[in-house]
Amino acid sequence: MRDSVVRISSHTANAICYYDYMRKIITATFITMDGVMQAPGGPEEDSSENFKYGGWQAYLGDDETSKVINTYFAEPFELLLGRITYNIFASYWPNHPEIENVAKPFNATRKYVVSHNSIALPWNNSHLITGDVIEEIKKLKATEGPDLFIWGSGKLIQSLLTHDLIDKMHILTYPVTIGSGKKLFAGGTKPKVFKVTDSTVSPSGVIIATYEPAGELKTGTIGQ
Repeated sequence: MRDSVVRISSHTANAICYYDYMRKIITATFITMDGVMQAPGGPEEDSSENFKYGGWQAYLGDDETSKVINTYFAEPFELLLGRITYNIFASYWPNHPEIENVAKPFNATRKYVVSHNSIALPWNNSHLITGDVIEEIKKLKATEGPDLFIWGSGKLIQSLLTHDLIDKMHILTYPVTIGSGKKLFAGGTKPKVFKVTDSTVSPSGVIIATYEPAGELKTGTIGQ
């Protein structure tokens, strides 16, 4: 299938909304205890801003963590990715079919790539979202199809959180600190309350939790 630019007409989106269909946007993020999400899998993933700790996740995994991650692939999904994560995935997953549980669904599914500029899309079944990105993603959520899964893509997540477009967040917190690097919750994060819908701790100390938005943050004084 040729690459294409997503341009969903408001008429189409409204027609689908009439039937009350809305697919979810779900994130899956590996972070350190101090919130860094940059380049967990290897030094070559993202060394921007002179990041020297790529691959911090490599020796902290275990079978229990892998088992939970595999559940994220149990249901059909499509990928929604930022440009940097897309480029990392596009250069890796087509070349590693031996990691079948991840490579097979990633390579087969439709991939939506968010970028403010026109970019090459070498991975099969890739589609560019550009222009008014937030409005285009709102329309995309209203189309028929499986849920949209975001891996990595920190800036995209932050932008979608600001506009209340994320429905569920899987956050895997690894027992390590780095002190520098791109963070999941960067400056400008919107005050919000989340509820924990699932959680576990793996033998190697990875805290695996699933969060869903639960309304606006309320403040007060403890004991009053």
